[in-house]
Amino acid sequence: MRSARSVTTFAAGAASILALTVASLGAPAMAMQQAAPEGVAQAPSAPAAPQPLSESVAAVVNDDIISSYDLMQRMRLLMATSGMQPTQENLPQIEQEALRSLIDERLQMQELKRVEKQQKITIISTDKEVEEQIGDIAQSNRLQPEQLKQQLVAQGIGLDTWRAQLRAESSWQSWIQGRYGSRLRIGEDQIKAYQRRLADAAAKPQYQISEVFLDAARVGGMEVAVNGATQLINQMQQGAPFAAVARQFSGSATAANGGEVGWVSQGEMPTEVDAALEQLRPGQLSRPIQVKDGVYIIYLRDKRAGSKTAIVDLKQVAAPLAADATEAQIAAATKQLVDLKPKITSCQSLEATAAKVDGLVAGDLGEAEITDLAPAFQEAANKLEIGQISDPIRTDAGLHLIAVCGKRQGGANAPTHDQIENRLRGQQLALIAKRYLRDLRNQATIETR
Repeated sequence: MRSARSVTTFAAGAASILALTVASLGAPAMAMQQAAPEGVAQAPSAPAAPQPLSESVAAVVNDDIISSYDLMQRMRLLMATSGMQPTQENLPQIEQEALRSLIDERLQMQELKRVEKQQKITIISTDKEVEEQIGDIAQSNRLQPEQLKQQLVAQGIGLDTWRAQLRAESSWQSWIQGRYGSRLRIGEDQIKAYQRRLADAAAKPQYQISEVFLDAARVGGMEVAVNGATQLINQMQQGAPFAAVARQFSGSATAANGGEVGWVSQGEMPTEVDAALEQLRPGQLSRPIQVKDGVYIIYLRDKRAGSKTAIVDLKQVAAPLAADATEAQIAAATKQLVDLKPKITSCQSLEATAAKVDGLVAGDLGEAEITDLAPAFQEAANKLEIGQISDPIRTDAGLHLIAVCGKRQGGANAPTHDQIENRLRGQQLALIAKRYLRDLRNQATIETR
């Protein structure tokens, strides 16, 4: 628990933050992105600098002290970069998130320093690299670096506070990417499974969404998560940018992208979220959506009707027959194909296996939209999963076994093979980073006061 001295210091600091905001009322809060900024509001005239606070210990992380000054500075930075305006109701949530982020960064930097020493390599971003980041952020906001720095200083934020956050974030991402990125392999089976899910969902309504997810275990319980989500929604309704809030508060892997999920179909999100999406209109923000492990806030950007367009990659084995073939001829060809079917173990082996049977012709039909196939082939292509083979299908040309070797969503909005691979890689790296940090927390001695 926080000591009596710390409570007094925090109250004074909170009053300072409120006073700082009141002094700048009428000007929008700065909503700055760290990786891909959306825009920075013009800085208000510089308010009177807050009075210095007596420092106390807010937390200790493996003997590394986080002072009350560190905490207040991070709270100011969090509000400046998320566009949130402090109120008596949301200050506890802002303080909690600021302290969590400071603790996580201390753990990350301690681990990086340990690895640097152990492996004699350089991981932590240099001062020059941090300044280059600041330059990129300023350029994205159509500002000079000094202008951007002045905006932060005008809001009572020390530049060292911002530099420390940028250094920790970039260094940790570089380490995770360097250590695991080259080892991570996304298999063709994973990509095809993803394509199959998209194809199966193509006929369903689709939603373009962004998300904020508050992990109940991380924030201190379900009730805290629900109350926190309510506060965040209130702030976004008053103008705080969704993307900026997501970066600072969301516990989802999409936080780094401002909460952007992209297009989803029914079944891809928890059932509670699916139910909420059905009630939302584009441009609307959801109420807190409680699921088993936390709370979602969903912003519906767009909605579109499902499409029947799905593309399949087919191979076939055919027994040529005339349209007026006798029943005996049909029966003999049917037996050939039925006997052959269990011997075909994969699309790759189909042609070689069929070549061993006299009178059969095998070949690659390539990719085609399901709607362009003959009716009998359409039915088989819709029912079969990738790698499955149909029963014999009768056409005017003969009898056919159809093998589905691939299935993906069609249309202009369908992601490419490389986009799917990059998306899956990013998801796996985000999970690795999350588990890594969780293990560091479990092994650490963390004391909050």
